[in-house]
Amino acid sequence: MQIYIVDAFTNVPYKGNPAAVCMLDSIRPDQWMQDVASEMNLSETAFLYQEDDAYNLRWFTPLAEVDLCGHATLASAHILWEENFCESSGIVFKTKSGILKAFKSDNWIHLNFPVEIATECSAPEALVQGLGVEYKYIGKNRMDYIVEVESEEIVRSLKPDYSLLKEVGARGIIVTSTSKDPSYDFVSRCFYPAVGVDEDPVTGSAHCCLGPYWMNKLNKSSLNAIQLSARQGTLKLEVGQERIILSGQSVTTLRGQLNMM
Repeated sequence: MQIYIVDAFTNVPYKGNPAAVCMLDSIRPDQWMQDVASEMNLSETAFLYQEDDAYNLRWFTPLAEVDLCGHATLASAHILWEENFCESSGIVFKTKSGILKAFKSDNWIHLNFPVEIATECSAPEALVQGLGVEYKYIGKNRMDYIVEVESEEIVRSLKPDYSLLKEVGARGIIVTSTSKDPSYDFVSRCFYPAVGVDEDPVTGSAHCCLGPYWMNKLNKSSLNAIQLSARQGTLKLEVGQERIILSGQSVTTLRGQLNMM
């Protein structure tokens, strides 16, 4: 059984967000997939198997299965094309968040994802204390909290208390601001201690929330974003009313064979 590691949302090895991609020949038990993801110990491991003209896709962190993951979907599409598993220029994924699609042009892969709009809400005490900074806005969608702060410097200098953030009752916390670099519209960092990932390097699914948020604030639907983790990564966004196109690049860093015990 073949397994790969792909750095997503970057064109430079050992930057962006690494994801494992495991190519299955049939459905495997949930616990087996969770065990493999724990062994890989990356923010996400994707499991793929073909169903007719589509691919069933599931995502696991080291601790839990998640409903939506952008960088591991990008990594999966990258492997399907790079390793010649798929000859079509478009890929259909069947996932827990419905049908997701990928298509490619030149060295870019474009993902068609649902928008995940946040609604303004009151701030849980654990969130405020866990971040330890003043905020301009707090909202929540079905998965995450989104927190806007005053500046990129605040985003960069955050030192969260992960034990407190783990208690906020959400998959994760997205912290964002406008960018001081004119090449980008906004910046972010993303924290997911509740599912075993203290800080995620580059988070595609978070941009399903960030995209519509900044579209409304900046009055533009085409956006460039950078995630300010230690590894960093960049995305291009085209935001619609119900769907968003997340575009990025990827680099394969490892090809291996999984021991089927």
